[in-house]
Amino acid sequence: MKQHVALPPLREVIKKHGLSASKALGQNFLFDMQLLDKIAAVPGNLENQHVFEVGPGPGGLTQALLQAGASVTAVERDERCLPALTELSEYFPDRLKLINDDALALDHGSLFDGPFHILSNLPYNIGSALLVKWLSAPHWPPQWQSLTLMFQREVADRIVAEPGSSAYGRLSILAQWRSEAKLAMTVHRSAFTPPPKVMSAVVHLIPKPQPEGVDFAKLEILTQTAFSQRRKMLRQSLKKLPGGLDALEQAGIESTRRPETLTVSEFVELARLLS
Repeated sequence: MKQHVALPPLREVIKKHGLSASKALGQNFLFDMQLLDKIAAVPGNLENQHVFEVGPGPGGLTQALLQAGASVTAVERDERCLPALTELSEYFPDRLKLINDDALALDHGSLFDGPFHILSNLPYNIGSALLVKWLSAPHWPPQWQSLTLMFQREVADRIVAEPGSSAYGRLSILAQWRSEAKLAMTVHRSAFTPPPKVMSAVVHLIPKPQPEGVDFAKLEILTQTAFSQRRKMLRQSLKKLPGGLDALEQAGIESTRRPETLTVSEFVELARLLS
């Protein structure tokens, strides 16, 4: 049930537990509860919904999610943060489950009996790898209903980029072949402690029907090969891929085109032919 619980300010929590952001773990803490409430509101009403959060740190976004009425399963690798998160769970009985583990190593779907949302201020050093993990789920539509994720602005731009732009590439295609991806909001570097060197942005993704007959592994290797030499014509980069030039011909795609000019659907068609 949606509720507002009076909680100690995050800065006090951090001071009490002697916490500081770990550069090695890609941590940057957010203290602005108004901003965190806005992020928690991106997927819509979370009352009585299950949410998966990676890298909650001292629990700022976790607080916002719990205040919004969600039940949260949070995976935190940094043992220093666990006492603060355990304290938070006492304010919301049976609504916060903590797991001390590496999020990349976990089977996230096994943590839930039914559908769930994923919201996270992702540790920058594993953000892209986690996104690809969620987008490459073997069963589609996936168990997750939406992804609301904080990235470095440069990575966020790559996820939502359109063909022809300098940001368009492998990550754009992997994100957009199975989901609707949009930039939900930008976040100034000054909002974080410590401030990162770059701006950040929140990206929101919703699963859409998967094109039939396409193998994810083929799409991944196709995009990797094509964009490894993004300034070269496709005939140059795809000749290294078995069947690559034949697929271009069958799809009716000019071999003199460069990879950033192909639409997501054209890449999907090539992957279908390669599959």
